[in-house]
Amino acid sequence: MSETNASRLDTDELEQKVKAVYQDVARSPDGDFHFEMGRDLAERLGYDPSVLDRIQSRAIDSFAGVGYHFNLASLEPGERVLDLGSGSGMDVFVAAIYVGDEGTVVGIDMTDDQLENGRRYRDDGGFDNVSFEKGYIEDLPFDDESFDAVISNGVINLSAEKDRVFAEVRRVLAPGGRLALSDITSEEQMPDSIKTNADLWAACIGGAVQVDDYADAIETPGFDVVDRRANDRYEFTSDRAQSACQTYGVKSISLVARKR
Repeated sequence: MSETNASRLDTDELEQKVKAVYQDVARSPDGDFHFEMGRDLAERLGYDPSVLDRIQSRAIDSFAGVGYHFNLASLEPGERVLDLGSGSGMDVFVAAIYVGDEGTVVGIDMTDDQLENGRRYRDDGGFDNVSFEKGYIEDLPFDDESFDAVISNGVINLSAEKDRVFAEVRRVLAPGGRLALSDITSEEQMPDSIKTNADLWAACIGGAVQVDDYADAIETPGFDVVDRRANDRYEFTSDRAQSACQTYGVKSISLVARKR
């Protein structure tokens, strides 16, 4: 995102709107949102039903991801994983199953209600290798080279400082570590009227970066994008989002990048 747009977007207002949306998700996952949620969505995107069966159903009810990237992440037993914007924790628990008891998974989120849910579902599900921390993805509260893999699902588009996010991800990854994510991008550059509207950012539209620029933003701090795929099974539900899809090619992608 350019500094011009960043300076015109009220980032404090954006943070409050995003927190409000995902507080509502945590409290009322059956509410009316601009995106799909729940197990049917997860399975359609590619999640293994046998893995989902091992996770608290309430965590799956609050799942609001936009794609599937665990096949790109290729998590191995014993690895250390960080989930950016972990919400109520479904992806954290999926990762915990893949890395096993000898691995660890940390979820970071800025929303208290989501963190409370994640910790409760962790305890109820017996995921002893999982922790949830409060914080911001632009300023990660972790030491350098703390993780083997970083994952994220539908979150980085909500940040007005994506360059900081990717720089922080690189800092906390061990040498050769990888970033696997799903996110919302666009085929065309969107006008300032959309990119400076906090409501549209909170709706996962305003923060969507043109897809090649998104890849460049990842590679700039020292990553190589090694695979990128479109998530054709993800569908926007609101009229506003569908209009953006038609006009600007807003879409979901998954990718994996490796630290140089």
